[in-house]
Amino acid sequence: MVGAVILRFAVCFALGSIPFAVISMLGTGIDIRKVGSGNPGFNNVLRVNKKRAILALSGDLGKGLLAIWLVVRAWPAPLSPISAVALGWLYGFGAVLGHCFSPFLKFNGGKGIATSAGVMLILYPRWAVIGLAYFTAVRLAGAKLKWREAGTIASLTTWVLFTLLMLLFVGRLDALYAALMTLFLVWRHQSNLRRLKSGESPALGAEAIGREKGA
Repeated sequence: MVGAVILRFAVCFALGSIPFAVISMLGTGIDIRKVGSGNPGFNNVLRVNKKRAILALSGDLGKGLLAIWLVVRAWPAPLSPISAVALGWLYGFGAVLGHCFSPFLKFNGGKGIATSAGVMLILYPRWAVIGLAYFTAVRLAGAKLKWREAGTIASLTTWVLFTLLMLLFVGRLDALYAALMTLFLVWRHQSNLRRLKSGESPALGAEAIGREKGA
């Protein structure tokens, strides 16, 4: 029984570890880990190539969704003393951890926002859609108003909102798990928050800028 849960957690970690931000840049000659913030995630790809960013976002969100759909819906573990809610979050953390500490990238990785969104679309579809709508609105507003670290602001405030939705409409235990995920994501965004506080912006790098202008 415990082995079945561990196996499914490992599957979620493995799926989460697929580095779609790096894959999305194949053929461009750009290593996304060496430009911008150096983060292999959607927001950094967006700084370099908007079309490729769509691929990165779709892959990162999709792998979180697929991982949880697989182990919760298609291939659930046998009866377990762990509650279904706790199992869903455990597997969700597995997918996000795989993204953040990908063995394909020497245990480096992205910040976990898109993958966590995919997880929530399976676990809490109604509230996840509300969160994604809020994220999109704030992200677009941030881009239009040229906010520094607009992606960070949109991402982290979305998770704060999601935690509040869990507390108000779902349950305290769900809100506790959401708060833990929020704290983890805040920790993953430490460098972004430091740049936001200092007023700095990540530079693209001359090579990437040249390639993007020629794209």
